[in-house]
Amino acid sequence: MADALDLMHALVLDNGRRWGEVATDVQRSNARAVLEPGPADARLHWYEAPKGYSKSTDTAGLSLAWLVADAPELVEGYAIAGDLDQANRLLDKARGLVARSGLAGLVRVEAHRLLQVRTGARVVALAADAPTAEGLLSPLYICDEVPRWPTTRGAQAMWTATFSSVPKWPGARLVALGHAGDPAHWSFKLRERARTSRGWRFTRVPGPAPRLSPADLAEQRAVLVPSEYARRHENRWTAGEDRLTSREDVAACLGDYDVLDPRPGVRYVGGLDVGLTHDRCVVTVAHREVDGRVVVDRQHVWEGSRARPVNLGEVEGYLRELHRAYGRCPFRVDPFQAVHLAQRLRADGIQVEEFAFSSQSVGRLAVTLYRLLADRLLLLPADEDLVDELVNVRLRETAPGVFRIDHDPDRHDDRVISLALVAHRLAERPTTQPGRFSGMLLARTRMPDVLTAPSGDRSALARDGFSPWGSS
Repeated sequence: MADALDLMHALVLDNGRRWGEVATDVQRSNARAVLEPGPADARLHWYEAPKGYSKSTDTAGLSLAWLVADAPELVEGYAIAGDLDQANRLLDKARGLVARSGLAGLVRVEAHRLLQVRTGARVVALAADAPTAEGLLSPLYICDEVPRWPTTRGAQAMWTATFSSVPKWPGARLVALGHAGDPAHWSFKLRERARTSRGWRFTRVPGPAPRLSPADLAEQRAVLVPSEYARRHENRWTAGEDRLTSREDVAACLGDYDVLDPRPGVRYVGGLDVGLTHDRCVVTVAHREVDGRVVVDRQHVWEGSRARPVNLGEVEGYLRELHRAYGRCPFRVDPFQAVHLAQRLRADGIQVEEFAFSSQSVGRLAVTLYRLLADRLLLLPADEDLVDELVNVRLRETAPGVFRIDHDPDRHDDRVISLALVAHRLAERPTTQPGRFSGMLLARTRMPDVLTAPSGDRSALARDGFSPWGSS
């Protein structure tokens, strides 16, 4: 029987030609690294290529070649896709390769797996959103289109279970492949790790794919939104047009602190977004420096559940402590969410300002925060969860010139809303006394490499004469 790499080269494609005849040098090199690794070669592979570069066919081919030539008896390999439809498309690709390449006597394509008839070895197609992924044990894992996997906890749990299983099998290999995605997606940090770590073999193919004609690409560019064309055909990680901000902008606003202690002479403002079960409860304290930059001094989060909602008594006590520590700072709150809490605080002389949420007022919050980030007039603590939420929330235009902050169903925007409440308040009314703090703190601002990524086009908000310090 031929070895796995020879078999991969001999697979017959739907155009009647053999894979080895049409594969590029990059494809052949990747196949060799996966199917015939040397003792010093990396066991983890990241393969990034544009649309039209035959990634799905390569995934099916690698699975077949390994199954027929290398898989031990009764062992399972795994081909994992973003959802069940994509997993089934991989099986369809394999079914065609089996029929055209004369492998029908060796491999049987079943509902959700490929079966090696003689040895009983299998390649099982799994969806990233499968109910559970614990207990996987295999010498081969192929993860298809990882940047397209859902952003759900289930999909991330599938990745964690898969990746953590690799060390359990000596010589096991993991292949993650796909074209570029949104840098807000959880896989971007993984991709950056793969790009910089010796533990990974990282391959990136720039686009567009040479197999695509100029006329076809021109039509794709005309119809697709710019970010999707950049990701799919140019293989560039690009933020969507409706993202509030980009990792690049957030990185430029990131400080090297967790909490800033209160200072005499500075006027602080607090913003409270209340959530009890599904949503979080978040308070942010910030001030504005003389150079116009809004500095976030601290942010605190309470996360409840249906079984154990957030304790508003605990929140109230914390707000009272902040009020004393940060120069009797006022708080801005949503009156609908915190009406009783606000009444109790006011009864003790604590200033509470109600911010009525409407389509217009939420639009002002959204645009103010957008401009502060884009103009690098915001200084943020080094809080990974806050960064993650900022780069994932969306800025939606609900009517011409009217915007709102929104989020995907599996994510939150509570930290961002709390931040926006104080940022907008400070943008309206300067509150910081002159001092030397600003220059000292700005000198410590940093931009971690892991956060940087291309940003999307936000020209819709680049209005002439707009200032975040304008009236509300």
